Amino acid sequence: MSKINIALVGLGQIGNYLMNELNKKKNDIELKTGKKINISAISAKNINKKRRFLINKKIFYKNPLKILNSNKIDILFECIGLSDGISKKIVETALKNKIHVITPNKALISKHGNYLSKLAEKNKVNLEFEASVAGGIPILRTIKESLATNKITKVYGILNGTCNYILTEMENAKESFHSVLKKAQKLGYAEPGNPKLDLNGYDAFAKIRILSSLSFNKNISKQKSLMEGIENIEFKDIEIANQLNFRIKLLGITELRNNKLFERVHPCLVKKDTYIANVSGVMNAVILHGNPVGETVLQGEGAGPGATSSALMSDLLSILRGNIKFPFGVSSRKRKSIRSYDLNKYSNSLYFRFEVNDKPGVLSQITHTLAKRNISVERLIQIPDNKNKKASIIIITHKTNELDANKCLQLFKTNKNILKIPTRIRLF
Repeated sequence: MSKINIALVGLGQIGNYLMNELNKKKNDIELKTGKKINISAISAKNINKKRRFLINKKIFYKNPLKILNSNKIDILFECIGLSDGISKKIVETALKNKIHVITPNKALISKHGNYLSKLAEKNKVNLEFEASVAGGIPILRTIKESLATNKITKVYGILNGTCNYILTEMENAKESFHSVLKKAQKLGYAEPGNPKLDLNGYDAFAKIRILSSLSFNKNISKQKSLMEGIENIEFKDIEIANQLNFRIKLLGITELRNNKLFERVHPCLVKKDTYIANVSGVMNAVILHGNPVGETVLQGEGAGPGATSSALMSDLLSILRGNIKFPFGVSSRKRKSIRSYDLNKYSNSLYFRFEVNDKPGVLSQITHTLAKRNISVERLIQIPDNKNKKASIIIITHKTNELDANKCLQLFKTNKNILKIPTRIRLF
């Protein structure tokens, strides 16, 4: 029976949990693959940090690069999580040394996936990153294997559990964004220090880049795209959306329009009776449109050490079974770059919320400015705040393009009766 030497670099929340799983499930792995695994090297910043297992000092390396110089490693797990620096260096060096690599690092793959996949192919080893998108949901393997002969035209979904939890809890608990964010941090759903990369849409967008490449057999795009987060969503927006029979969800969307790539991440108003509107809490969901399969839906826990470790173990077993394959499903030589769809032409209905001085003529000023950019009003709600002599004006527009909407928002900046930048949410 073959013995496979494994190195694990990074013993944070995910690495810690994964180490425990590897130790506990050696017999299961042997039963299902016929291979014995041996954890022969581990590396972390701090050897003394409290962990769920005892550190074997004989296999501990302060400098992870030394693992590759002094050991016969077959498979390396990279769980550091940086897009560059030591994360990139250790993965690059391992692949050059003909070592299989498994990582949950979406920042690394979305930035350097094109280069790293070529290295893996050149050295006939695997670069596996199932855990980089949607945690425990097997979305990447589904695209690469189960739907391999389908022509996928669109993928969208909820790809960030932190944002989905915050929006769900704001609605259920009727609390403010900042109050619910603190709750999410206490529960471990949001980073305690700086959760910016979750909240501003960056995390979901890195995943969309990966999904685009796999779905459309293209290089990972480097083009600037629409990326907005949920930092400006207030409880008032949740409440109004509810009255209008909508929910607010942060969606990641990628599709081909006229053979051009259209990637975006932003809050959306979605009808309450749709599937995606009812995915709540920290859950993720991904919906694919393919031919001939039609619509495929996958849902599950998108984050956390348990879900992430499940995907990492899935990648491990795939390698142990001898499945040597292209990281992005097809050869890097066959993957081409693709032109981006012109965002200014993107057209849909919009939700605008204006906070204004409650005085005569303000509403007509707003509608006049909208009309200047050919934006027509479908629905209008006015909520007075008599005590403070202010009001909230909510407008749902007919379909308009991004160019006109952006020009309009610039014009509103000069109106002194509008007290803050209007909130804009796109309808989905």
